[in-house]
Amino acid sequence: MMDHLANTEINSQRIAAVENCFGASGQPLAVPGRVLLGEGILTKECRKKPKPRIFFLFNDILVYGSIVINKRKYNSQHIIPLEDVTLEILPDTLQMKNRWMIKTSKKSFVVSAASVTERKEWISHLEECIRHLLTKTGRQPSTEHAAPWIPDKATDICMRCTQTKFSTLTRRHHCRKCGFVVCADCSRQRFLMPRLSPKPLRVCSLCYRQLLAEKEAAEADHRQTEPSHSAIPGYEPSSGDDSDKSDDDKADQWPADTEFYTSEVSWSSFHS
Repeated sequence: MMDHLANTEINSQRIAAVENCFGASGQPLAVPGRVLLGEGILTKECRKKPKPRIFFLFNDILVYGSIVINKRKYNSQHIIPLEDVTLEILPDTLQMKNRWMIKTSKKSFVVSAASVTERKEWISHLEECIRHLLTKTGRQPSTEHAAPWIPDKATDICMRCTQTKFSTLTRRHHCRKCGFVVCADCSRQRFLMPRLSPKPLRVCSLCYRQLLAEKEAAEADHRQTEPSHSAIPGYEPSSGDDSDKSDDDKADQWPADTEFYTSEVSWSSFHS
């Protein structure tokens, strides 16, 4: 079905409509062979509180963003390559049901659907696209994933020292390695994690010690296995070098009676 739709006019129009909804703030989405398979509103567990987000599933990427006017205007576009995605079904909580986690090497987060059936359909379509893409590219499934951030309201005290109590004056911070909610004293260190960012990121004291130990062990192994060039006459080693402002912090204003899951449009409506 994906190959059949790839070069059709209807597919091009649908992708153009998504681009138009994101406007100048979004990236171009139309590339040869890309197919828009479905869309829907899911609730994303954000740092401050759960919020509705629009999701678009393509055959090679997952795109989501904030809703300004549904079907007309979205912003804060995020693009996730499907070959980097792993899914994990999660148990229900008192606040949210039908949850699952979308895990990638750069960012992992939890979403929930309006029903068990809707979650099953999302996961089924996602897994099919991921499987098809990995088969096509010959890549192996991703095994390294960023830790999801624990929501602010999940704890009133620092999850490392368990002593500091958060308040309007004592801010919450998140460790980029474990995702724990920690105080400033327990997250003074920064560590470079190229997989997540080109800049050093805030980490908690425990993760900092673990990361530093791993780095020192790796450097020690490298020194032991590195060949000695000085013993080779005339050899000179090369001198060449090896080479959040998050939208979740924005205040979304929604009417109290807004319903986000009343659409009569089914997942397969694009192709029915």
